[in-house]
Amino acid sequence: MAAPTAYELNDPGRGTPRADTVFCSPHSGRRYPDSLLRRSRLDMRRLRSSEDAYVDLLFGAAPEFGAPLLCATLPRVWLDLNRAPDDLDPALIEGVAGSGAAPATARARAGLGVVPRVAAEGAAIYDGKIALDEVRERIAAVHVPFHAALETLIRRARESFGRALLIDCHSMPGEALRAAPKIRGRAPQIVLGDRFGASAGREVVCGVQAAFERAGFTVARNAPFAGGYVARRYGDPARGVHAVQVEIDRRLYLDAQRIEPSPAFDDIRRRLTRVVGDIVGASGATRDIAAE
Repeated sequence: MAAPTAYELNDPGRGTPRADTVFCSPHSGRRYPDSLLRRSRLDMRRLRSSEDAYVDLLFGAAPEFGAPLLCATLPRVWLDLNRAPDDLDPALIEGVAGSGAAPATARARAGLGVVPRVAAEGAAIYDGKIALDEVRERIAAVHVPFHAALETLIRRARESFGRALLIDCHSMPGEALRAAPKIRGRAPQIVLGDRFGASAGREVVCGVQAAFERAGFTVARNAPFAGGYVARRYGDPARGVHAVQVEIDRRLYLDAQRIEPSPAFDDIRRRLTRVVGDIVGASGATRDIAAE
């Protein structure tokens, strides 16, 4: 379906949908190209600080409930799959000016385009610029096949079940929650983004929120994260395609200094497995796979 470096897909249906729900993890890739390590001014720990570390493992039970799980293999600092392919940063990419590219977005100008210029906390990744042709090669090799696969999974689910639900899985640093509204006096542990209703229907989002709350998580919506390119590109409730971005507080499961699972990781994964089962079950899809 694509070059093996573009993504990993665990599809229990093997082409025949067994659930109307699709899970994806576009920022958990941890296969760092040698060329990036040679050219970057940052060490591995600083590079990995932008990674949604181990989110693919936290949601790894999705195929047990019949839902496919599509995961990035390459890291976000190499290519950001939650950005539009034309979200190019002229401060990083040589040759953008005069190439006919669209004007840089505010996000790209901040160094967070489809090929990022900065990692977490604004740390510059490169000393110099990258050629536009190289960026186009990365997009063709990774961005295009990943999104082609995701589009196929969503279309397949909708054609089989009359609707599709995409759960776009991410993690967030604890610092991002400093200004987040409190939920019953507590900072949220999970933030669901539906682009303020543009990417998913209200009933669908309420169902997803209830699944997390039954597992004991404190849940907020759309603040501080309302959903990125994936939710914007695929969410179309009027056509029966719902996309919900999920952000998990990394402090729940990650040793941020070593970027390794913390002692709480297995417990959080067990709770999220319950959430996954509830989401897929509530969608009306088959659930007998977990018992096979």
